[in-house]
Amino acid sequence: MTTTELLEEIKQLKSLAEIGLLYSKTEYDKERYQELQGISFKLLSHITNHSIQSLQEALPLQKDYPTAKVDIRGLILSPDKKILLAKESADGKWSLPGGWADIGYSPKETIIKECKEETGLDVQPTKLLAVFDKKMHPHPPQPFYVYKMVFLCEAISFNINKGFDVLDVQYFHIDQLPELSEDRILKSQIELLYNKVMTADWQTYVD
Repeated sequence: MTTTELLEEIKQLKSLAEIGLLYSKTEYDKERYQELQGISFKLLSHITNHSIQSLQEALPLQKDYPTAKVDIRGLILSPDKKILLAKESADGKWSLPGGWADIGYSPKETIIKECKEETGLDVQPTKLLAVFDKKMHPHPPQPFYVYKMVFLCEAISFNINKGFDVLDVQYFHIDQLPELSEDRILKSQIELLYNKVMTADWQTYVD
């Protein structure tokens, strides 16, 4: 079993423990599920090299049925078909503009807001190109279970003005991509998305 496969099993264990804590009716059951939750954090700490305390702070007990987190990204192409990327302040590497889905915003509203905040551009989402399940792709291990939605976006303004939370914003040729923030996007995913646009394949890719 690979580290990534083991991490997915641990995340499932943690989720089952938290479901048990939410719905258990006796103190005996709660104690057993608390033990399982503690084991899941110990295993997560071992796999991710983060302390148990930091994981518990970052991943508090769910107050409702635990579900996947949703990451929303935008593919923006220049007139000469270069790809707009933002340089992430967290790791100094590049990604498609976007971020976590926000409560109160639709997926389209989220990517419009994220693109404006990160790049200064006003965009119009036109197609949902892909819904990736991160466990199906070779991303670095992380404690969250994540779905990633990627929209094709048309820029309706043209003055790039990088946001406070990114280091740079630039267009890149598909054959000259910079070092990518692989927790957020992979080269293989960008190539898949780009090829869909170039071939006018508008059927959404779904893992």
